[in-house]
Amino acid sequence: MKKYSFLFLFSMLFIGIAGAQIDRSKIPTPGPAPTIEITKPHSFKLKNGLKVMVVENHKLPRVSVQLLIDNPMHGENNKNGVAHILSSMMGNGTENISKEAYNEEIDYLGARLNFGNEYASASSLSKYFPRILHLMADGLKNPLFSEDEFNSQKSRLIENLKTSEKSVSQVGNRVSTALTFGKDHPKGEFTTIESVEDLTLEDVKSYYEDYFSPSNAYLVIIGDVNFKDVKKLVNKELKNWKKRGVPEVVYNDPKDVQYSQLNFVDMPNAVQSEIAVLNLVDLKMSDDDYFAAILANHILGGGFNGMINLNLREDKGWTYGAYSSIHAGKNINHFSAATSVRNAVTDSAVVEIMKEIKNIRTETVSNERLEQSKASYTGDFVRALESPSTMARYALNVETQNLDADFYSNYLKKLNAVTVEDIKRVANKYFKADNLRIVVTGKGSEVLEGLKNLKNLEGKPLPIKYFDKYANEVEEPTYELELDESITVESVFDNYINAIGGKETLEKVKNITSVSSMEMQGMALQVKTTTTSDSEYSNEISMGGMAVQKEVFNGTEGYQSAQGQRMDYDETQVEAMKATAHPFPELLVKDAKLVGAETVDGKPAYVIQIGDNIKWFYDQETGLKILDQRKFEGQGQEIYINSYYKDYKEFENILLPYTILTEISGQEMEAKVEEYIINGDIKEGQFD
Repeated sequence: MKKYSFLFLFSMLFIGIAGAQIDRSKIPTPGPAPTIEITKPHSFKLKNGLKVMVVENHKLPRVSVQLLIDNPMHGENNKNGVAHILSSMMGNGTENISKEAYNEEIDYLGARLNFGNEYASASSLSKYFPRILHLMADGLKNPLFSEDEFNSQKSRLIENLKTSEKSVSQVGNRVSTALTFGKDHPKGEFTTIESVEDLTLEDVKSYYEDYFSPSNAYLVIIGDVNFKDVKKLVNKELKNWKKRGVPEVVYNDPKDVQYSQLNFVDMPNAVQSEIAVLNLVDLKMSDDDYFAAILANHILGGGFNGMINLNLREDKGWTYGAYSSIHAGKNINHFSAATSVRNAVTDSAVVEIMKEIKNIRTETVSNERLEQSKASYTGDFVRALESPSTMARYALNVETQNLDADFYSNYLKKLNAVTVEDIKRVANKYFKADNLRIVVTGKGSEVLEGLKNLKNLEGKPLPIKYFDKYANEVEEPTYELELDESITVESVFDNYINAIGGKETLEKVKNITSVSSMEMQGMALQVKTTTTSDSEYSNEISMGGMAVQKEVFNGTEGYQSAQGQRMDYDETQVEAMKATAHPFPELLVKDAKLVGAETVDGKPAYVIQIGDNIKWFYDQETGLKILDQRKFEGQGQEIYINSYYKDYKEFENILLPYTILTEISGQEMEAKVEEYIINGDIKEGQFD
């Protein structure tokens, strides 16, 4: 059976710097907020409604362009997925230039040009700016909507959705937003495989006609340009962008839950729980509360030193990160505190998050903590001013968020005016202790009993409601699968061996090699894995013919290597490999226990424990192995690798999986087996 193992190398470098003698018992007195000079753009408007803002900056010979189509809030009109496909099709050629020629010219000019369903952006050297603006304008006005490109993007989206169905983090995020805003609200709707399958090219064209209009559009140009030249150029390229009326739809405002409650989503494959604590927020950037609210959130969980992260990560060691966010804008938004934790501490993590929310509401934060938060925001703000994209975003915000013209000039002044009393006041206003929706997505068989004992901030039992992966309310899940007393480790292994070919056939296999292809972060990888009946194992991952990672076990010792670094197996790894490094380890494994039955992909499966850190899952109906789960330790955290075996096909009288889907810390990688070789030649030194 094919296996994948991945090398995790963690290193930290701590540098101590000796400085002058400083009295650290005293908090430094903050100085006055620095004066920020924000260059105000020159503006003009085309007859079709397009609003153009230009900021001249001649420090570098570059130009940055951003387009925002500020349409009224709208959904996809029961055509979920159409905006994604439109975004993917935009910029892939125009009615005047083929896809290949379009992309080739952009690359040749060393420029960047991106499109979305309601935005576009570009950057280039200033001498190429006229041509890049022409290409952008052509893409906006005359997108190439071909049937072939539509079918390609549609298939790609469906494949991505299939992969995401097992992602605990993606399912958790989908259900959280759907429950918070409602599935019929634009901010709560989501795309499904079924909704995408029903889409047509005409749906994409219709969406473009409805929402790609200059009447609500803003164009910001920043860089080494001359305002008069830009005005002439924009008029030439975009004055004939057709103005259209944009549909306006009225939506009912979503409502918070009437009382704090826990909403649970069962994901049997989860090795970590996704936790999100949410409530709705009506906060605009123009509100007097804005600066106090963003500082209160920063103190609670907006950064590494936030109360939630210091508690769950630094003190408890339960997670890699726990953060909160608060969103402001023209329409209803939300506050959220979220993290991922291992199953064993799921209920405790919920308790601690709620405790920190209670603390910031009831206790006055220290002046020191407030000043640290202000300093962090000040530093981020000043550094961001160096980026043209930041200046463009500020200009757009002033126009679209109904801000005063001097909003950003006075940003630090207003930030520094916030007091500790303001923090407590806005915390009580925007972090709603009585209306918290706590969404937990995880493995119910391991976490639900603990969650049932939770209490709200007033010490009363916290009600629980149950939902499926699509935010539909369901009955409480049950986990007691029947396990016939006649079922043993031996019978499970025998059923598997018989299902894939029989003991006599398998014992003739002295070695088996698989050659697979997979993609990770856009990179095409090749994987070659060999196991032998002498408990030898080798796994090599390569890219473009060059090895990037290798793992070897010779029956008694082994190692992993990547990027010139080698890590020898420890005692635990050696024992695990001795038990599993075999073409069909079920023929010889001894340290195995039948520990129960669980549901995997909706199918009841027997669970076999191998040692302390490995579990194998076998389909009760077919007998096939469908999941290999392995546990590792890293930085004090438990890391799980789930390998799902799918698409079994017969090869030389043996059923073998041709698809292996691997999950690691919420990330998924799918490997497709291109070739199996049974009893092939073993290279000399292959296991050294």
